[in-house]
Amino acid sequence: MTFQDFNFHPDLIEGLMAMNYTKPTPIQEQAIPQILAGKDLIACAQTGTGKTAAYLLPLLHKIVNADHRHLNTLIIAPTRELALQIDQQIEALAYFINVSSITVYGGGSGVVWEQQKKAMQLGADVVIATPGRLISMLNVGDINMKYLEHLVLDEADRMLDMGFYDDIVRIISYLPQDRQTLLFSATMPPKIRALANQILNNPVEISIALSKPAEGILQQAYTVYDQQKFGLLRHIFKETEYKSVIIFCSRKETVKKLAAELKRVIPSLQAFHSDLEQEQREEIMRNFKNKNLQVLVGTDILSRGIDVDGIDLVINYDVPPDGEDYIHRIGRTARAESTGTAITFINPMDMQRFGGIERLIGREVPKIALPVSLGEAPAYEPDQRRSSGGGFNKNRGSGNRNGGPRHGGGGHKGGGNRGGHSGGAPKQG
Repeated sequence: MTFQDFNFHPDLIEGLMAMNYTKPTPIQEQAIPQILAGKDLIACAQTGTGKTAAYLLPLLHKIVNADHRHLNTLIIAPTRELALQIDQQIEALAYFINVSSITVYGGGSGVVWEQQKKAMQLGADVVIATPGRLISMLNVGDINMKYLEHLVLDEADRMLDMGFYDDIVRIISYLPQDRQTLLFSATMPPKIRALANQILNNPVEISIALSKPAEGILQQAYTVYDQQKFGLLRHIFKETEYKSVIIFCSRKETVKKLAAELKRVIPSLQAFHSDLEQEQREEIMRNFKNKNLQVLVGTDILSRGIDVDGIDLVINYDVPPDGEDYIHRIGRTARAESTGTAITFINPMDMQRFGGIERLIGREVPKIALPVSLGEAPAYEPDQRRSSGGGFNKNRGSGNRNGGPRHGGGGHKGGGNRGGHSGGAPKQG
């Protein structure tokens, strides 16, 4: 099955093709047809299985095909961080369509409050909100929810663990009963069942387990400060001769800078990113497949779109956004029952994220000692937030942090001939 099989709006398909997304993940394959059919849904799926796109894609398709535009979809998330991630995902998926979204979360100044309130009153297509701030907005009044068509509860078990049950029930009291409700949860304890029975109408149930990396992949990791990453790359290439290597970065700006520096050391290297013309991409990929090119440096556009055997090393220069991306990246090696090595560089800022990936794949990835010549490595503390220590990639994932509305298609952040966006959006080459 491919995304073409869902008969999405052509501009939505164009955005997926631009990101080299062709095949849906299991949760997407099962959930999208049910959502398009208007069914209420309970989905047991962990972060990292592609669940966010599983509900965003069909909802964006419905919005862009709607006869009248108004506040169409409310997504409730447990934390500000997740709300921002969802908004960034909308930004990436809605690259070529005119869909507006707003994040509503606590903190910030009175200016942020007014921006969020105004956007809610004007009626953005999609609102992504944390429960506490949304309750405050609804208490003020002047927020018209009567035309709302879709409600999504993301990470519902986490919201209930944080004590938001009463808030969720209260929010739902403001919404029309004639709506489609989608509930996503990593686990399905009795309290989630009770909530589902209360707010969903004859729901379809889906349960998806996270895929696992191939057994033939030797997984390793280094804890590093950003300024140590380039020296570590040079050390790895000096110690062992690799014939075919992919280096993944999370942003194309990092790809360009790193490729320019590394090409002085490894002449047989090319950067691969979305700013290249299609003809240039095809030529680079042809050379890589034919082993005329030793190293590719690219974004996640490579993790799903490349089909090359014999890649013996994958390096995650940055920790990928989630478990599914990690599995896709390292899965470029050890293909066709071969073996390969996958190495991840973990800076202090990404330790918490990598700890989550380890929990999702059900194993701890061995941490290798940093060469003495590179200095002291940071301790691996995945439960703490710390500074990244500088280096190539200091400003990752800016997102839309001012709380104001962000409009797809209109080009709020620039980039792209058709008003697309750049920076901040995950999974965008």
